[in-house]
Amino acid sequence: MLHAALIGFPASGKSTLFQLMTSTQENPRSKGDIAIGISKVPDTRLDVLCDIYNPKKRAPATVEFTDILTMARGGTQSLVDVASYRNADALVHVVRAFRDNSVPHPSGSIDPVRDAQAMEDELLLADLGVIERRLERLAKDLKRSYSNELEHEQQLIQRCRTALEEGTPLRALKMTSADLKQLRGFQLLSAKPLLLVINLDEKDLTDVGVNIEKVADRTGLTKFLARAATTAVAVYGKIELEIAQLESLDASVFLQDLGLNESGLDRVIQTSYDLLGYLSFFTVGEDECRAWSIPKNTPAQIAAREIHSDISRGFIRAEVVDYKSLTSRGSMPICREHGEVRLEGKEYIVKDGDIINFRFAT
Repeated sequence: MLHAALIGFPASGKSTLFQLMTSTQENPRSKGDIAIGISKVPDTRLDVLCDIYNPKKRAPATVEFTDILTMARGGTQSLVDVASYRNADALVHVVRAFRDNSVPHPSGSIDPVRDAQAMEDELLLADLGVIERRLERLAKDLKRSYSNELEHEQQLIQRCRTALEEGTPLRALKMTSADLKQLRGFQLLSAKPLLLVINLDEKDLTDVGVNIEKVADRTGLTKFLARAATTAVAVYGKIELEIAQLESLDASVFLQDLGLNESGLDRVIQTSYDLLGYLSFFTVGEDECRAWSIPKNTPAQIAAREIHSDISRGFIRAEVVDYKSLTSRGSMPICREHGEVRLEGKEYIVKDGDIINFRFAT
């Protein structure tokens, strides 16, 4: 499951976005100041597969959204101690671009660039505190017992400190896979991919719609979005939340009337997938049709772990057919007759839309 953590200053519409993202869930969980909700990933391919198999259960892929309920300026310092933020795959920053006199901005004016940079600065400061504490510990460890591994880590951490002090988020640094692995345990906030959710006025729909280049130009965020591992999506939080609470048919009609081809939920999830490089594969049958989310370039044996660790450990082969073949033929046996079901080994790289049956030893 993909894990995304919401951040945003007061009056940005962060709580509205959380409601939008979890509108299909009746009771999002809360623990103190932390709210956690699960969003179902929309995928028409799963609907088609369910039409073929008529399963007892339809199980879409899911995204977990975490929201800290009382976040103010300077609040990112505390996020390094919140497990669901440290462990998030990506940060989702809700940036206010809507104008509403009844909801005053704490800074006195609407300025998306200022707010985006202010949040970035807070992430840098939070990480700098973690980095400096690690450097102090490394210096003591190296005095007691020198090793090449500790020296290499010290050099890497010093490089991170330099970047942070220069105002460069760690997600923008070019690092080797070994460097990334070494830093993973620190769960540094500015190293995580960043999605800006630009929360706009309904009146902006006519001029810019959801075209992110137009939205970035309108809000002045084009330069900010040029950074590595940073992207954006436009939402119209207030009106889209109202639409999300309607019956699906009525919601579809309202979205079309507004010129929107998909909901804000769909746009945020799809953009998150693209930012993180995720894809979906499927398992099908009369009992259940399910979508699974994995990073791109995942080998079959690792993908099997998403279903159950026992399947991964006992992996023998993967029976694979692509979505187009199965849906055009209508059944797995017919695909076999036409030689379209392949047996793949543990190193096979799973592709988006693959339908897979894993063979494994217990």
